[in-house]
Amino acid sequence: MRAWPILVLALAFSIVIAACAGHDWATPADLLRAIAGAAADLRSRLLVEWRIPRVLAAALVGALLGLGGTVFQGVFRNPLAEPYLLGSAGGAALGATVALLVPLAAPQSFILPVLAFAGAWGATMLVIGISRVSGAVDAAGMLLAGVAVAAILGALRSFLMLALSDETVSLQIVLSWVLGGVQTPSWPVLGLLAVISAACLALTMRLAGRLDLLGLGETMAIAFGLNVNRFVALAVLAGSVVVAAAVAFGGLVAFVGLASPHIARWLVGPLHRPLLPASALVGAIVVTLADAIARAALPPAEIPLGLVTAVAGGPFFILLLARRLRT
Repeated sequence: MRAWPILVLALAFSIVIAACAGHDWATPADLLRAIAGAAADLRSRLLVEWRIPRVLAAALVGALLGLGGTVFQGVFRNPLAEPYLLGSAGGAALGATVALLVPLAAPQSFILPVLAFAGAWGATMLVIGISRVSGAVDAAGMLLAGVAVAAILGALRSFLMLALSDETVSLQIVLSWVLGGVQTPSWPVLGLLAVISAACLALTMRLAGRLDLLGLGETMAIAFGLNVNRFVALAVLAGSVVVAAAVAFGGLVAFVGLASPHIARWLVGPLHRPLLPASALVGAIVVTLADAIARAALPPAEIPLGLVTAVAGGPFFILLLARRLRT
């Protein structure tokens, strides 16, 4: 139980540090004055309307990635599994590429997350459909179908980038999104993201008990009355919805969904009922701090968030792989 106060305090500390970080560093006193409305200068307005919403959005995106990673590791019973296995990232990237390169009637700030979400959802449904048609409805069959779909979607995205880009549309915009980066939302959009995150937490918590059963092995899970193939498809779909929401608002942020469940498992144990919210808190902390580094490391330029998490997460993945090979 000691882990929960530590996680909550660490998240609060991370949010404060990230809100202070940037090209123009602020102090906690500046934040308090801006939130209280005691100062009406431009700096305070920027803190309230730009930096604080972005920091909170980064925390919510990280929480979604932590939830998605926990679900996928539980479904595949593989500690090296991560949220982008089933083509959801490729689908989201394809949808975002269309939103960025194709002139559409709707505002880009609205259509980009919608098409990214639709692409991730569609890719996951395609993977599930392929696995059902081929008769490979187990976790391994879905994993193989996901790798194939992700490769196809990546090729389609590259084709669109080459075919649709011109002197009026910069490929740098698409690449910056693909490399990951939380966009600053308005307060209403941030509220929508908060509602989506709460709904995703509630959805994944309903899977917790059956994920624990699946962790005992398919034979034991069937003996306890679990329809394994049906539950795997349901859990994969639920996990992909969570990841789609994260990708729609934060781009492709690598390794957070892989690392967060491991750190949370060290703190609260393997049972999914405490593990899911703990993974969400760890993911929120990681992405909040990584986004602060992305904004503050090379001012006035901004490093893509996905590069920051990849630099930190790559060695973590290698350590996990080495540890798994030794056991």
